[in-house]
Amino acid sequence: MNQQTYQIQSVSSAKEMTDALSVRKAVFIEEQEVPADIEMDEHDEANSKTTHFVVYKEEQPVGASRLRPYAPGVGKIERVAVTKSERGTGLGRQIMIAMEEAARAEGYQTLKLNAQTHAQRFYEKLGYEAHGDVFDDAGIEHIAMVKTISEK
Repeated sequence: MNQQTYQIQSVSSAKEMTDALSVRKAVFIEEQEVPADIEMDEHDEANSKTTHFVVYKEEQPVGASRLRPYAPGVGKIERVAVTKSERGTGLGRQIMIAMEEAARAEGYQTLKLNAQTHAQRFYEKLGYEAHGDVFDDAGIEHIAMVKTISEK
């Protein structure tokens, strides 16, 4: 089996940020028809405390996500996106593992995310648990999920 090699990294340059946003634009705005003014928000601005991630395959951006402070000890995972060409390769799982490692390094004990309901099983397999009721965000059903990643 051909194991794909991905380079998952936190964004540290304007080009990397542009690449990350290009993946999110393709997945959320073009494919899922999320309005651009909802998809891009204050957590994408340079002065925010958000850590952005970009994934490259042979120098092409193929994945993106972000991690931001939510509450003391709690990080929020958002905008996890994988291009159509790379879905089903395990890249989404690799992104989540890399983000959890980064979150531990930043001192978070718990991670929270709002999963699109079609992706709920994906997150459950990674140890996230659903909380509360399904809700609508940008016309797409979501469920809040949480995972403890380290003890205090």
